[in-house]
Amino acid sequence: MTSAEKVILKLYVTGRTPRSQRAIGALQKICEEELAGSYDLTVIDVLEHPQLAEEEKILATPTVIRSLPPPIRRIIGDLSEAEKVLLGLDLTTITNNISE
Repeated sequence: MTSAEKVILKLYVTGRTPRSQRAIGALQKICEEELAGSYDLTVIDVLEHPQLAEEEKILATPTVIRSLPPPIRRIIGDLSEAEKVLLGLDLTTITNNISE
């Protein structure tokens, strides 16, 4: 992975609830620790932008979508376990490339 390439993530949450805030904090921590700044994270509130959630067929929150690098990966639910998030989004090979 070159420095110009980034992991592109979208996190869909519902409102500013404690659950949403935990999901945002957990994903930001994982990204900072594992992706070393080589990521772009966008947080989308489905209450404010329902059309975006509909386009991505979001049925539950929190949902994370990794759109780049391909293929697209999704993980739904609890983001507190970093290893599960990394595996679910298939970021383990990406983080290995960043650390080399």
